[in-house]
Amino acid sequence: MQRTRRRGPARRSGTVVVTGASGGVGRATAVAFAARGACVALLARGREGLAAAADDVRRAGGDALVVPVDMADAQAVEDAAQQVAEVFGGIDVWVNNAFAGAFAPFTEITADEFRRVTEVTYLGYVNGTRAALRHMLPRDHGTVVQVGSALAYRGVPLQSAYCGAKHAIQGFNESLRCELLHDGSRVRTTMVQLPAVNTPQFDWVLSRMPGRARPVAPVYQPEVAARAIVHAARHGRRREYWVGGSTAATLLANAVVPGILDRYLARTGYDSQQEPRPHSGPGEPDGTGAGNLTAAGNLWTPADGPHGHDHGSHGRFDDESTADSPQEWASRNRTRVAAGLLAGGVGAVFAAGLRRRTAGG
Repeated sequence: MQRTRRRGPARRSGTVVVTGASGGVGRATAVAFAARGACVALLARGREGLAAAADDVRRAGGDALVVPVDMADAQAVEDAAQQVAEVFGGIDVWVNNAFAGAFAPFTEITADEFRRVTEVTYLGYVNGTRAALRHMLPRDHGTVVQVGSALAYRGVPLQSAYCGAKHAIQGFNESLRCELLHDGSRVRTTMVQLPAVNTPQFDWVLSRMPGRARPVAPVYQPEVAARAIVHAARHGRRREYWVGGSTAATLLANAVVPGILDRYLARTGYDSQQEPRPHSGPGEPDGTGAGNLTAAGNLWTPADGPHGHDHGSHGRFDDESTADSPQEWASRNRTRVAAGLLAGGVGAVFAAGLRRRTAGG
C-alpha cells in the first residue's frame, strides 16, 4: 500500500484513530478532530455509517480513512492499526469508544450475550490500546483516550454487562497509566467520563425491558462529549475528565453515600431508563429505523450493516438534550476557574479589610 503524507492543515492535529466512529459520540468526535485538520481513521463494523462518517470528516476539513473492524477481534485491530500507520505515517491519538450493551436484568442476559458485551466494550478497549501502543511507544509519542462513563464508578440496574465492562476499563487504564509513568514514557493515557448522551444506541442495543430504552436525564448532545475528548487528547497528562454536572454529582454521591445511592437507584433506575410505551417485538418496525434488528440488537450484527442504514450522531432525544455543559467547560478550563476563584477570594478579603479600616477610621 502506498503511504500518503499529511499536507497543509492536517498537520495541526496529526493522525487520530476513533473506534465506534460510525455513529453517536464516536462520529461526533471524528468530526471534531477533522475540524482541527486531522487525518482521521474511522473504525467500526457498520459500512453505511462509516461511509457517511467519512463524508462528514471530509466536509469538516479532515482526511478520512475507513477501516471496518470488530474491536473484539484482537488481530483484526492490530491489522487496522498497521493500515492506519501505513496510510497516514503514524498514529498520534487513539480514541477507544466502541461498545455494545444490553438493557435487561442480569438474570435475563444469556452467558453468550454477557460475554459479547464484555469482549466488545472492555476487551475492545484493551485490543485498541495494545495496537496503539505498538506504534506509539517506539516513537515515545502519542495519547490514548479511553471514553468512559459515570457508570465506570457507579453501577446502575439493567446495565450489569456494560457497567462491569466500564469498571474494568477504569481499572485497566489506571494500571497502564502507572506503568507508563514508571517507565518515564511520554505516551499518555487519560479517561473521559461521560453523562447520558443523545445517541442512536438506545434504538439498537439489546433490550428486554417493557418500554423503549432511553438515557437517564439530563441528556447531553454528543458534541459536548466530543469537545471533552478532543481536549483530553491535547492534554493527556491529566488522568481523568468528568463531563456534565450529572456525572460530577453521581461520582461524588457514590464516593460519599454509596448505600443511599443503591436504594435510590433501586427505586428509580428501572423507570428512568425506559419510556412508558412498549417497544416493538423482534424485527418489528418501531418508527426508529431500527426495524431490521433482531431481539439481540446489534450485538452480533451492526445496525448499519448491509441491510441497515446510517444512523448519524444524534438519537431521538434532541428536544430534551443540551448542547452546553458549564461543568465540562470548567473541567477543561480549571486553571482559569481556579485563578478566578482565587482572585475573587482575594478581592473579597481586600474589600472586607477596607470596610473594617473605613469603619474604624
